[in-house]
Amino acid sequence: MGRRPNDEKIEVVNIRMVKEPSLYSTEKIKSPEDVLRVIADELKTYDREVFAVLNLKSNGQPINLNICSIGTLDTSMVSPREVFKSCILSNSAAFIAVHNHPSGNLTPSQEDRDVTRRLLGCSELLGVKMLDHIIIAGESGRMYSFKSEGELDHLRPSREVWER
Repeated sequence: MGRRPNDEKIEVVNIRMVKEPSLYSTEKIKSPEDVLRVIADELKTYDREVFAVLNLKSNGQPINLNICSIGTLDTSMVSPREVFKSCILSNSAAFIAVHNHPSGNLTPSQEDRDVTRRLLGCSELLGVKMLDHIIIAGESGRMYSFKSEGELDHLRPSREVWER
Protein backbone atom coordinates (compact mmCIF):
# COMPACT_ATOMS: atom_id res chain seq x y z
CA MET A 1 0.00 0.00 0.00
CA GLY A 2 1.57 3.29 -1.11
CA ARG A 3 1.52 6.70 0.57
CA ARG A 4 -0.99 9.33 -0.47
CA PRO A 5 0.43 12.40 -2.14
CA ASN A 6 0.13 15.61 -0.09
CA ASP A 7 -2.72 16.94 -2.21
CA GLU A 8 -4.90 14.00 -1.15
CA LYS A 9 -4.46 14.52 2.59
CA ILE A 10 -7.61 14.71 4.67
CA GLU A 11 -7.28 17.52 7.16
CA VAL A 12 -8.30 16.92 10.77
CA VAL A 13 -10.23 19.86 12.23
CA ASN A 14 -11.69 20.92 15.57
CA ILE A 15 -14.92 22.83 15.99
CA ARG A 16 -15.26 25.01 19.03
CA MET A 17 -17.17 28.01 20.26
CA VAL A 18 -15.29 31.25 20.80
CA LYS A 19 -16.57 33.54 23.53
CA GLU A 20 -17.13 37.19 22.73
CA PRO A 21 -17.39 39.94 25.33
CA SER A 22 -20.60 39.53 27.33
CA LEU A 23 -23.49 41.80 26.49
CA TYR A 24 -26.28 40.02 28.27
CA SER A 25 -27.60 39.11 31.68
CA THR A 26 -27.43 35.74 33.42
CA GLU A 27 -30.97 36.23 34.76
CA LYS A 28 -33.24 33.25 34.19
CA ILE A 29 -35.64 33.72 31.30
CA LYS A 30 -39.21 33.08 32.42
CA SER A 31 -41.23 35.26 30.06
CA PRO A 32 -41.08 37.14 26.75
CA GLU A 33 -40.63 40.33 28.77
CA ASP A 34 -37.43 38.85 30.25
CA VAL A 35 -36.12 38.25 26.73
CA LEU A 36 -37.00 41.80 25.75
CA ARG A 37 -35.21 43.21 28.79
CA VAL A 38 -32.09 41.11 28.19
CA ILE A 39 -31.51 41.55 24.45
CA ALA A 40 -33.77 44.26 22.99
CA ASP A 41 -31.13 46.96 23.42
CA GLU A 42 -28.76 44.94 21.25
CA LEU A 43 -31.22 44.13 18.45
CA LYS A 44 -32.76 47.58 18.18
CA THR A 45 -29.38 49.02 17.17
CA TYR A 46 -29.49 47.26 13.79
CA ASP A 47 -30.87 49.02 10.71
CA ARG A 48 -31.62 45.70 8.99
CA GLU A 49 -33.23 42.43 10.03
CA VAL A 50 -31.19 40.32 12.39
CA PHE A 51 -32.16 36.78 13.38
CA ALA A 52 -30.67 35.50 16.63
CA VAL A 53 -30.97 32.53 18.95
CA LEU A 54 -30.88 32.81 22.72
CA ASN A 55 -29.58 29.45 23.99
CA LEU A 56 -30.75 28.40 27.45
CA LYS A 57 -29.84 25.90 30.14
CA SER A 58 -32.61 23.60 31.40
CA ASN A 59 -33.28 26.04 34.27
CA GLY A 60 -33.86 28.95 31.86
CA GLN A 61 -30.52 30.65 32.41
CA PRO A 62 -29.04 32.08 29.20
CA ILE A 63 -25.92 30.40 27.88
CA ASN A 64 -25.31 32.74 24.96
CA LEU A 65 -26.85 34.70 22.14
CA ASN A 66 -25.91 33.76 18.60
CA ILE A 67 -26.65 36.05 15.67
CA CYS A 68 -27.46 33.56 12.92
CA SER A 69 -28.28 35.93 10.10
CA ILE A 70 -28.05 39.60 9.19
CA GLY A 71 -30.31 40.44 6.28
CA THR A 72 -31.74 43.47 4.53
CA LEU A 73 -34.24 46.11 5.62
CA ASP A 74 -37.15 43.69 5.53
CA THR A 75 -35.88 40.15 5.26
CA SER A 76 -33.31 37.78 6.70
CA MET A 77 -32.39 34.32 5.40
CA VAL A 78 -32.74 31.81 8.23
CA SER A 79 -31.28 28.35 7.93
CA PRO A 80 -32.15 25.73 10.57
CA ARG A 81 -28.59 24.51 10.18
CA GLU A 82 -27.22 27.86 11.42
CA VAL A 83 -29.78 28.08 14.21
CA PHE A 84 -29.10 24.64 15.62
CA LYS A 85 -25.33 24.79 15.22
CA SER A 86 -25.03 27.08 18.24
CA CYS A 87 -27.70 25.15 20.17
CA ILE A 88 -25.77 21.92 19.83
CA LEU A 89 -22.32 23.43 20.41
CA SER A 90 -23.66 25.23 23.50
CA ASN A 91 -25.29 22.05 24.79
CA SER A 92 -28.49 24.04 25.27
CA ALA A 93 -31.68 22.43 26.51
CA ALA A 94 -33.84 25.05 24.83
CA PHE A 95 -33.73 28.18 22.74
CA ILE A 96 -35.74 31.26 21.90
CA ALA A 97 -35.63 32.64 18.37
CA VAL A 98 -35.55 36.42 18.23
CA HIS A 99 -35.51 38.81 15.32
CA ASN A 100 -36.15 42.45 14.74
CA HIS A 101 -38.35 44.38 12.35
CA PRO A 102 -36.46 47.66 11.81
CA SER A 103 -39.62 49.18 10.29
CA GLY A 104 -41.32 49.00 13.69
CA ASN A 105 -44.13 46.81 12.31
CA LEU A 106 -44.91 44.00 14.76
CA THR A 107 -47.03 41.89 12.43
CA PRO A 108 -45.36 38.55 11.64
CA SER A 109 -44.97 37.87 7.92
CA GLN A 110 -45.84 34.57 6.31
CA GLU A 111 -42.09 33.96 6.07
CA ASP A 112 -41.79 34.52 9.86
CA ARG A 113 -44.47 31.87 10.39
CA ASP A 114 -42.83 29.46 7.91
CA VAL A 115 -39.43 29.82 9.63
CA THR A 116 -41.06 29.21 13.00
CA ARG A 117 -42.78 26.07 11.70
CA ARG A 118 -39.49 24.72 10.27
CA LEU A 119 -37.58 25.45 13.48
CA LEU A 120 -40.28 23.77 15.58
CA GLY A 121 -40.04 20.65 13.42
CA CYS A 122 -36.26 20.56 13.65
CA SER A 123 -36.38 21.13 17.41
CA GLU A 124 -38.58 18.03 17.76
CA LEU A 125 -36.07 15.96 15.81
CA LEU A 126 -32.99 17.27 17.62
CA GLY A 127 -34.41 17.34 21.13
CA VAL A 128 -33.70 21.04 21.72
CA LYS A 129 -36.94 22.69 22.78
CA MET A 130 -38.04 25.86 21.00
CA LEU A 131 -39.70 27.98 23.68
CA ASP A 132 -40.72 31.02 21.64
CA HIS A 133 -40.09 33.22 18.61
CA ILE A 134 -40.08 36.90 19.45
CA ILE A 135 -40.18 39.85 17.08
CA ILE A 136 -38.80 43.15 18.36
CA ALA A 137 -40.23 46.23 16.64
CA GLY A 138 -37.51 48.68 15.65
CA GLU A 139 -36.44 51.04 18.38
CA SER A 140 -39.86 51.14 20.04
CA GLY A 141 -39.16 48.32 22.48
CA ARG A 142 -42.47 46.65 21.57
CA MET A 143 -42.54 42.94 20.86
CA TYR A 144 -44.62 40.13 19.42
CA SER A 145 -44.34 36.71 21.07
CA PHE A 146 -45.52 33.72 19.04
CA LYS A 147 -46.03 31.82 22.30
CA SER A 148 -48.02 34.57 24.05
CA GLU A 149 -50.20 35.01 20.98
CA GLY A 150 -50.95 31.25 20.83
CA GLU A 151 -49.25 30.82 17.45
CA LEU A 152 -46.38 28.63 18.63
CA ASP A 153 -48.61 25.66 19.46
CA HIS A 154 -50.66 26.27 16.32
CA LEU A 155 -47.52 26.11 14.14
CA ARG A 156 -46.01 23.08 15.91
CA PRO A 157 -46.09 20.02 13.62
CA SER A 158 -48.44 17.31 14.79
CA ARG A 159 -46.97 14.15 16.32
CA GLU A 160 -48.26 12.00 13.45
CA VAL A 161 -45.94 13.83 11.02
CA TRP A 162 -42.95 12.47 13.02
CA GLU A 163 -44.39 8.97 13.39
CA ARG A 164 -44.65 8.29 9.66
